[in-house]
Amino acid sequence: MAAIAGYPPLTIDDVRAAIAEALAEPAARIADDADLLHLGLDSIGVMRLAAQWSRRGAPVTFAELAEWRTLAEWWALLSTRLAAGTPGGAQPEPGSGGGEHRPQSTERALVDKDDTAPFDLATMQHAYWVGRADGQPLGGVGAHFYNEFDGTGVAPDRLDAAVRALLRRHGMLRATFGEDGRQRIGPDSPWPGLVVHDLRGLPADEVERRLAELRDTLSHKRLAVERAEVFDVRLSLLPGGRTRVHVHIEMLVADAHSFRVLLADLAALYAGRSLPDIGYSYPAYLAEAATTRAATRAADREYWQGRLAELPGPPQLPLAVDPARVGRHRVTRRYRVLGAEEWAVLARRARGYGLTLPAVFLTAFAEVLAAWSANRRFLLNLPLYDRQPLHPDVEHLVGDFTNLLLLDVDATGPESFARRAARVQRRLRADAGHAAYSGVDVLRDLARLRDGTPVGAPVVFTSALGLGELFDDEVRRCFGVPGATMSQTPQVWLDHQVTEREGGLHLTWESVDELFSAGVPGAMFAAYTTVVDWLADGDWDSPVPDLLPAAARRVRDKANATDRPYRRRCLHADFFARAAAEPERLALAWGEDGRLSYGEL
Repeated sequence: MAAIAGYPPLTIDDVRAAIAEALAEPAARIADDADLLHLGLDSIGVMRLAAQWSRRGAPVTFAELAEWRTLAEWWALLSTRLAAGTPGGAQPEPGSGGGEHRPQSTERALVDKDDTAPFDLATMQHAYWVGRADGQPLGGVGAHFYNEFDGTGVAPDRLDAAVRALLRRHGMLRATFGEDGRQRIGPDSPWPGLVVHDLRGLPADEVERRLAELRDTLSHKRLAVERAEVFDVRLSLLPGGRTRVHVHIEMLVADAHSFRVLLADLAALYAGRSLPDIGYSYPAYLAEAATTRAATRAADREYWQGRLAELPGPPQLPLAVDPARVGRHRVTRRYRVLGAEEWAVLARRARGYGLTLPAVFLTAFAEVLAAWSANRRFLLNLPLYDRQPLHPDVEHLVGDFTNLLLLDVDATGPESFARRAARVQRRLRADAGHAAYSGVDVLRDLARLRDGTPVGAPVVFTSALGLGELFDDEVRRCFGVPGATMSQTPQVWLDHQVTEREGGLHLTWESVDELFSAGVPGAMFAAYTTVVDWLADGDWDSPVPDLLPAAARRVRDKANATDRPYRRRCLHADFFARAAAEPERLALAWGEDGRLSYGEL
């Protein structure tokens, strides 16, 4: 079969190399008969491989790859598709993964020709845009990410020039979001230039106070996206030649991989290196992706429609206030760091049970939620990184490529951790195979099914495992060591993030503490760290330890105690006994003079 435009023909060595890269293993260690899922290939990795090979002329789905588990089986499937062109031997349609890129519609042609034309928001962009409006439950905030870099000797002029070059390079850094719910890439950015906070002459305690104030302000600032304020970089000059770079990005224009691209490009530009042109754009990507996914989206919609009636609601956690009464909220960040050795131990134990690490951490999170939730079966919100390789330059684009998966987690009844995690993993793999119909769409369908009652999924599990380190070595050399980070997302109660950082894993919880009963978020996170510690040397063939604090357990036991003496009579028997003994006794009173005795009643 002829090579797809921009790509060489697909070979088994390409397939082996792609699998090895996803597993971070040498290609020589990927045997033809090895169980790839058992080796640790997670759902995100499988989805990426399916998309990559579909673009190379071998259209396969996540569900098919999840069914066939070895390299030999995958190559047999891919070879069949390569020979046929598409399933059933049909010729590939333009934009479907075969042939050259061609416009699919007048709108597509307009987008390709003029990327300054307005275009629709992607699914998650629309959810972020709606949620940031005032009046939404837990709304009134932007979906944004803030990060600091602590280094030495960062030059203000060079950093200012690098940021300006970055703004010219990436169109979405010049995007405006209008009241009509559409976006437009403008010719220029309103970025005012580098703001420099010169704290070099201040006492140490004053420096720390000013830096803390700056962090608190920037990490919770709602950027004016209607004026194309979507990206900001600032610099603090500190005593002793130290510097701190502050970076603030709107998730409307950049997902996690996009943030990595931005910082890598910024470091390259700061270092004086030239970057190759990007021959593709985010609006062109959205237009082509909508076309290529149309058939799959229709089939996946049917899958979710068949499951709507059985889907549960979110976890019913102990709340202190109605979420509708909380606006412009602030996020509290808690985290646990696993070093490389601890990470390796958990990965090895997970592989021994045929589990991936994302499934292990997801199940641990679910166990904690179930311990505090009034319902032990609930929906979790799982963002998926869904960047499809529609063009060789897609990996260099900045934009929001996130999809959303709603996962039905059932933690009812006693069960070993390994068995529970296996069930969670099977459910995740089955549902991720139908992710072309977004969880945002599923939530809308649920609301319609339930007479218009809004349905949310405010508890989030975000796994970035497999995406690699967020910041490369050049970013560290130019700007310093990554320091404090903070993200905020509208309408989210609790977000657990698993990320690769500094050679280890960061297990982070970001919660709106004012929403919960006093002490609950801290107690839940402490219980989560207990599970993580237990996973290192505990028996996965047994249930997790009791996670509730002793005080909470005593309150529950007292409330649920039913082993007390009781009289064998019906509830109404006491009423009739009293009416017989004291017929004149007042039973009911209403208004000014309404009275009714027990006997009369």
